[in-house]
Amino acid sequence: MVSTQWIDIPSPDGKTFDGYLALPPTGSGPGIVLIQEIWGVNAHIRTVAEQYALDGYVVLAPDVFWRQERRVDLTYDEEGSAKAFKLMQAADFALAGEDVAAAVDCLRQRKEVSGKIAAMGYCMGGQLAYRAAATGKPDAAVCYYGGGIHNNLDLAERVRVPILFHYAGLDKMIPAEAISRVREAFSDHPSAIFHEYANADHGFNCWARPTYNQHAAALAHGRSLQFLAEHLDA
Repeated sequence: MVSTQWIDIPSPDGKTFDGYLALPPTGSGPGIVLIQEIWGVNAHIRTVAEQYALDGYVVLAPDVFWRQERRVDLTYDEEGSAKAFKLMQAADFALAGEDVAAAVDCLRQRKEVSGKIAAMGYCMGGQLAYRAAATGKPDAAVCYYGGGIHNNLDLAERVRVPILFHYAGLDKMIPAEAISRVREAFSDHPSAIFHEYANADHGFNCWARPTYNQHAAALAHGRSLQFLAEHLDA
């Protein structure tokens, strides 16, 4: 059985914020800092955390919007999405990236973590996983359709850890030209891997959204597990 709880994470500026911790059935394993979409650490993200805990990882999903509102938990309807986009537009992404790096530090100090730690994020969280990778704090990073990465490629040269990018071929928010720019920025990175899912759209991993694509989600999950197994080996 997976056990879960909310824990306190020390922030870089001396405060604390919340994180949803999911422990694997064995009670220990390598770590994943799982970074939310704009709808908060909601039911979907908590379930994804539990999914990776069942895969044997100690998973911590930090509350990224805590500086605006704590424990945001939104649904994907019109009202929830309107609030989610408002929160995203007001967010300081550089500061949020530092908070994610702090979550990595917090997870690394826990006795349940027996190996290395990856940062993994979706949409907005994909960019934050990339930003965390640029700090050097995580040992690897996985970015699902990371919005805005192509506009922050000044950070690419700082990413030295293995990094995996998942992109959707039908994604109008991250068009082919943007993906090409990210590919070019990482062309000399020895451990940067790119996967594109031609018939999938943005948000394909989220089963609560109309763009959910079971085939792409399953394939990406398997590829992510292989990547994590290779790079988080204790």
